Amino acid sequence: MIAHNIESCKKARLAVRDTLDIIGGKWKMVLLTILMDGKRRFRELSREAEISPRILSKELQELEMNGLVSRTVCNTKPITVEYAVTPYSETLKEVLEAMNRWGEKHRKRIMKGQVS
Repeated sequence: MIAHNIESCKKARLAVRDTLDIIGGKWKMVLLTILMDGKRRFRELSREAEISPRILSKELQELEMNGLVSRTVCNTKPITVEYAVTPYSETLKEVLEAMNRWGEKHRKRIMKGQVS
């Protein structure tokens, strides 16, 4: 077992803060979950996530900047853009699966009226 001290706890909090800076917020994990199922065009993502185009554009730019999403401009008329997860974003798969399991349990708990 690892012995914890004040310094190791501070470093752990910093790591969590760093992670949340990259994937935190209302939409990033939702978008990554959708994209884990396969690449999507901008409008498909907007509809599936139920997110406005303006917010979607901002979130995708941030995910792309952090190497979690790739953007491909397709040579079509009109021009279309496809988004996909990168190999680096695959490192979040366990986190997404754990969050999904917890969310399902929480939803069942709420549906049974067990709030406290």
